[in-house]
Amino acid sequence: MSGTIDNLVRMANQIGDFFGTMKDRRQSLEEIAAHLRRFWEPRMRTALLAHLDREAGAGLSDIVLDSLRAHRDRVV
Repeated sequence: MSGTIDNLVRMANQIGDFFGTMKDRRQSLEEIAAHLRRFWEPRMRTALLAHLDREAGAGLSDIVLDSLRAHRDRVV
């Protein structure tokens, strides 16, 4: 992974760790996607989704992968 993607993966996993503490997993997945949409620049989101497509999201935590797969349309 490149340095940029490494940083995006690390930040996405931190977001996943935060929202992963919620009791309702469905809501956690929605909140992760919403956070990425609200606070990440479009090029950051595009790079993360490209990483998901090219590298199957290598390095991303399960909760972030699940969120991206379930709510991709909200992240774009």
